[in-house]
Amino acid sequence: MTKISTSTLAALEEMLQNTARSAPQDFLPIHFAGGLNPGKVIGHLNPEFIPFLQDSLRKQPIAHIQMNHDSLIIQSAIPTVLSGSLAQIADRMQQGGFIPGWRHEEFAWIDQNGHEYFRMERSAFRTFGFRSMASHVNGYTKTGNLWFGRRSESKAADPGRLDNLAAGGIKADETPWVNVRRELWEEAGVPPQISDFIEPVGRIHLRRPIQNRGFHDELLYIYDLALAENFVPTNHDGEVSGFIEITLSEAAARILADEFTSDAAIVTADFILRNTKA
Repeated sequence: MTKISTSTLAALEEMLQNTARSAPQDFLPIHFAGGLNPGKVIGHLNPEFIPFLQDSLRKQPIAHIQMNHDSLIIQSAIPTVLSGSLAQIADRMQQGGFIPGWRHEEFAWIDQNGHEYFRMERSAFRTFGFRSMASHVNGYTKTGNLWFGRRSESKAADPGRLDNLAAGGIKADETPWVNVRRELWEEAGVPPQISDFIEPVGRIHLRRPIQNRGFHDELLYIYDLALAENFVPTNHDGEVSGFIEITLSEAAARILADEFTSDAAIVTADFILRNTKA
């Protein structure tokens, strides 16, 4: 087991204790009128976005979308129909410059019972503060090191920062298991005969405001994967510029030096705390 200072472990523990922040008070709550808990807050809108959206909906209303002075309300509808209304509002926000990095992929909003109520452009989820899902893999060796990828400088989010061996948003129609194995191959060249041995170890709920973007609300599905000493990751999708293999103590230092994406920092801190002693 790796030995890391008590102060460093305490700093990592504090990070994990503050993963789920509340939305700022001036963010507009988004209520969902359907589901098993009608009126539930399912998102938050940055106050900087409100005037544009109010003006847009006043000039050209969208079915199933209602905006009041103190909330945005999404009315209940068949998921396919509701998704169509949300596609319209996302298009308007994108045209207004409030949704950068359009991905042409869909995320699904799923309640605590596993029911899907709507789909929406992936990059719009943060703009509206809807809860999304992602998978992250801690790739470790028997000697106790961890593999990390460095995000391509061309990435719209967190270019050049360190990330886990593989990580990615879970698309509509994907389960965490399907997603993580796809990401392992695309991002790190891990073949199925190795990714079959991923170990699910937990889930972390991450919530935080993002300056000039919106509110990030995401469930991170965490996996560990033991790698052979001679395994070297290879990127296939152009999203990773290179990989490094480092000790847990160096990983901890780099977390505290703010070299990681926010999500990867939390996932790696969790791995370190599970596998070290002071």
